[in-house]
Amino acid sequence: MGSTPRTIRIAMNGITGRMGYRQHLLRSILPIRDAGGFTLADGSRVQVEPILIGRNEAKVRELAELHGVAEWSTDLDAVINDPTVDVVFDASMTSLRAATLKKAMQAGKHIFTEKPTAETLDEAIELARIGTESGVTAGVVHDKLYLPGLVKLRRLVDEGFFGRILSIRGEFGYWVFEGDVQSAQRPSWNYRKEDGGGMTTDMFCHWNYVLEGIIGKVKSVNAKTATHIPARWDEQDQEYVATADDASYGIFELETPAGDEVVGQINSSWAVRVYRDELVEFQIDGTLGSAVAGLNKCVAQQRAHTPKPVWNPDLPVTESFRDQWQEVPANAELDNGFKLQWEEFLRDIVAGREHRFGLLSAARGVQLAELGLQSNDERRTIDIPEITL
Repeated sequence: MGSTPRTIRIAMNGITGRMGYRQHLLRSILPIRDAGGFTLADGSRVQVEPILIGRNEAKVRELAELHGVAEWSTDLDAVINDPTVDVVFDASMTSLRAATLKKAMQAGKHIFTEKPTAETLDEAIELARIGTESGVTAGVVHDKLYLPGLVKLRRLVDEGFFGRILSIRGEFGYWVFEGDVQSAQRPSWNYRKEDGGGMTTDMFCHWNYVLEGIIGKVKSVNAKTATHIPARWDEQDQEYVATADDASYGIFELETPAGDEVVGQINSSWAVRVYRDELVEFQIDGTLGSAVAGLNKCVAQQRAHTPKPVWNPDLPVTESFRDQWQEVPANAELDNGFKLQWEEFLRDIVAGREHRFGLLSAARGVQLAELGLQSNDERRTIDIPEITL
């Protein structure tokens, strides 16, 4: 008969929000719990025990009852200071996050958090410094690198499929309804700068780790932001002024580990209608081949299989360019990306080691967003300096 598994108690803050509930509770922690935890290399098991935290007592209680979670609270500070709590997870509003993470680490708690970790680079660097000094294991959600499409894309990079990489292009976004006739799919604070909203602040921290994780270091940024939809309606059906950018168009200079220069371009918009296979897609072009990856699917085209189109605007195109690409197989069972990173992070806690995607990586994401906004304001390309603690 096996020994009793070790239990890691996880305080989950902001669990009533869309991401906190769907991806972190429903698709990550609860499946781990319901499977009886996970098994370590030595055969021992680790179980998780969530504690739900939110400001709306009725919502938190309802979620706890619905999912059989024994503990819940509206008092974040009390839970942080509970000596039986091992991990504090945060998926609350960006404007509140830095203070929560700081308190948690100073209380000796391991932390796992959504992005951005802070509203300013100075705050993000301070968090990284506190994390190093406190000795806790700190993890920051880098979910997109765990998605099947990007896992396949990275594998092609590692195998040298592209030859010398020339460029990477990304298209992300969809139409977020204004809220007057049809309800919005995203919370209203996302469109208020004073509440920490904004496409650049939200997504450039993602794009930094995606570009780093697939290509290499981001060396410079040139961004143009826009508030395409100036008025929206909130959760109470009240019209409000959108003070944050709802679209951001970025050009990045990248450097591969081999020292090659790569051009990156990513368009991000909540005011775009989708004409592509997935809500986000990345295309890498190289001397020996190209590939396009979404959340799940990845297709590729080798140099030898590349067609030779001829430009003739007077004749309709008769060949199907999409049919000339070959799908890249997964060659493995790939679980939910959030769940995979949670398990990796929890294993790092048990082993007493750093998580590979920590607060310094998050600080570089905040830096890219901050410099992207500065680039827009000053209408120029800005070089990205190294961060030192």
